[in-house]
Amino acid sequence: MQRKLVAIMVADFVGSTAAMEAHEEEAVECVSACLRAVGDTVARHDGRVFNTAGDAVLAEFTSPVNALRAAMEARSSLATIPDATPNDMRFGLHLADVLAVGDDLRGNGVNLAARLQSSATAGEIEVSEALYEQVGRVSPCAFEEIGERRFKGVTEPMRVYRVGTTVDRHRFLSAPTREAPPASMRPNSVIVTPFVALAAGQEDQSFLTEGLTDDLTLELGRLKGLFVSSRSASVVLSIRDPVEVGRALGVRYVVSGSVRKLGGLVRLDVSLCETAHGHLVWSDRIERPFEELLAVIDEVTARIAATVAGRIEQAELVAARLKRPENMSAYEYYLLGLDHHRLIGVADRHIGEAMRWFKRSMDADPTFGRPVAMHVCAWSNLPDFDLSAGERQVAHALDLDPTDPDSHRIMGAIKCMEGDFVASRHHHERAIELAPNDAYIAGRCAAFYTYVNEAERALELLDRAEMLDPFLPVWIVEERVAALYVLGRHDELFAVARALPYQTRRTLIYRIAARMARGDVDRARQLVAQIQALDPKLSAGYVRTQEFFKDRAITETLVNSVHAAGLPLV
Repeated sequence: MQRKLVAIMVADFVGSTAAMEAHEEEAVECVSACLRAVGDTVARHDGRVFNTAGDAVLAEFTSPVNALRAAMEARSSLATIPDATPNDMRFGLHLADVLAVGDDLRGNGVNLAARLQSSATAGEIEVSEALYEQVGRVSPCAFEEIGERRFKGVTEPMRVYRVGTTVDRHRFLSAPTREAPPASMRPNSVIVTPFVALAAGQEDQSFLTEGLTDDLTLELGRLKGLFVSSRSASVVLSIRDPVEVGRALGVRYVVSGSVRKLGGLVRLDVSLCETAHGHLVWSDRIERPFEELLAVIDEVTARIAATVAGRIEQAELVAARLKRPENMSAYEYYLLGLDHHRLIGVADRHIGEAMRWFKRSMDADPTFGRPVAMHVCAWSNLPDFDLSAGERQVAHALDLDPTDPDSHRIMGAIKCMEGDFVASRHHHERAIELAPNDAYIAGRCAAFYTYVNEAERALELLDRAEMLDPFLPVWIVEERVAALYVLGRHDELFAVARALPYQTRRTLIYRIAARMARGDVDRARQLVAQIQALDPKLSAGYVRTQEFFKDRAITETLVNSVHAAGLPLV
């Protein structure tokens, strides 16, 4: 017998006995169709059904992410089966080391996955903490922490998470936007790969490494003489070899490094490699008081810029620098807030945590503008968000630092929601001007141009964003769907939507509206069934709260189209 580490999915049909007592033949046909759908979905996600038991399917996956994707897709696919609904099955997922006995898998891990499934309510997907830790940052959905549960035959309690029905958004949920690597290396091009945390003891310093990677990428991206590929591209690729990074992304140089914080000191090891042959251009070890960390970033930025793009005027370097906090504790608190902010789409608790750390940063240094704006960005995810108060707070952030691109982006979004499209245009254009190489800002600003009926400009920005980052977040890539809808280019819309790894509510709404515009009512109704499987409470009126077109007739056409296809108005 061999052992192997796998993700286990157990899916079971709920209530089959009662259904068969009422209508045996119809029930058998329905159950069989559902189990076939689950099996087909498992295969599509590189899994293997290793056993069946009654009305249950047991499957293994080498990837926990694929296991979660399969469970989500299988659940939503039940909406397309006659006489079946997503509530007819429940799922349990666990990551464990199991025994392989022939084609079968056995062991405590399989039993735990089965018990997770049996403890779930109909239509739910529940996962163990072991699996959640692997998928939390890259999942397409939100999670609800249920707490600890005790299972029969297991000594220790297990922390359990319930998978949300809706596909939420966060910056780690990416979609490949480039099928082939660039044909040639771009001149003056560089990527900053994620720094590695060399933690002292058990202290988690990942927030610090991610923050430094982002800051260095942003600082370089503000220099007009450089082409800076986004950080998320290297995160998704998980490549460390400079030659492979260069081949995949078309960049000439790769910045890499590590950081270690020891009390009041920080040690930064940084290197620059060329990607043609992988040769080291230069490397350095810098050890300074933590309070001088941002000055170190400035030094490294200048050195990289000089190497990659030749001589860059000192005036340009100074102008490109963001306003720095006077208090380094404020910067550390800001990075902690940013770490939670990236995960807001994963679990609701990250909203409060992000706001708490941003507030601590604001209190530690009232002159530091970035946490002031990001606090509003996090707050906007809560039902009690006050648009007017948020606007005043972001205005204060811009008073503190008029050169912060994210503050301008956030203010532009607020002004768009208020219907002040003149002010919104100013802030979006200023954000793009301040961060010309920021794929995230380019992609987010594209929405404004879609809303003011300048969809071609939106597509240009999305092209720019995809050139900078071949692994943009899904909810930026889907902005192309909205732009193509406005332009009436439905075939392209369908192609873009089909290529997305996940179908969000917004993408499905535009697909439904486009199908109705084409007169394809049957297909539109099938998509309504799919979107209701994702979010049973969704209404057509939801569109009015999410889409902010200057021409309100476009919004009303969207609402009326999805309502005519079968989505309730309220």
